[in-house]
Amino acid sequence: MSDIIEVKNLYFEYNSYDEQNRIIGSIPVLSDINLSIPTGQFTAILGHNGSGKSTLAKHFNGILTPTKGSVIVDGLDVSDDLILQQLRQTVGMVFQNPDNQIVATIVEEDVAFALENLGVPPAEIRVRIDAALESVGMTKFAKHAPHQLSGGQKQRVAIAGIIAMNPKCIVLDEPTAMLDPKGRAEVVKTVKKLNREGATVVYITHYMEEAALADRVVVMDSGVIIMDGTPKEIFREVTRLKSVGLDVPQVTELAHKLRESGADIPDDIISEEEMLECIVNLL
Repeated sequence: MSDIIEVKNLYFEYNSYDEQNRIIGSIPVLSDINLSIPTGQFTAILGHNGSGKSTLAKHFNGILTPTKGSVIVDGLDVSDDLILQQLRQTVGMVFQNPDNQIVATIVEEDVAFALENLGVPPAEIRVRIDAALESVGMTKFAKHAPHQLSGGQKQRVAIAGIIAMNPKCIVLDEPTAMLDPKGRAEVVKTVKKLNREGATVVYITHYMEEAALADRVVVMDSGVIIMDGTPKEIFREVTRLKSVGLDVPQVTELAHKLRESGADIPDDIISEEEMLECIVNLL
């Protein structure tokens, strides 16, 4: 399987400027990041606020470019301004607040917005709108006003607007942070479906139960990658995760406490089904 994203020796710093627009200082944010993401993989990125995870993700579609090092996405160098439009058709980005991405007063018009700007023929736009709304389960809301939708529905419309562009990769930066549990479940279900259908997914989240659904979990702290593995490999490191300000899924926390009290329970439980099976076996 080939890699759709290749990050090599990436350094990034934010510069500060004086009134004459001269650089007067810089704040390092990312330091020597090396990361390859295979095509079709669902990768979750974890880290406390300020760890650099969102800054890293913004390099994947050219919102930010490296201070040093390189980021190559599907063969495109994100530092090349000439390929920016092609890059953003290859990698779609979904942010925390869907209201910041929804620009039209009718759902289907919002999904069409980027396609119209790209000059896609009207007949093709219609096909893509219908397919995108169907893929996120929002077909029956095509004629609705976005402000009448719930938070989870709005986020699914924002995702539809991205996938209508047929990206190979979708980057989601804490897409459920502003949603209630029902809305979070709707979005996670949609993302998992898109991944099963072939989209590469990079998913930044504070919710450990969401990260546990990924193929791979990358943990960042102070601008560097400190852990990288399967959810089971990562979440069994309860003490280490807590040392960098992160939690584990609730069921993993329960298993950890039961093990500390002497129960014969595996240290890599990440789902309620696994916990239930263990408890039944102990009875």
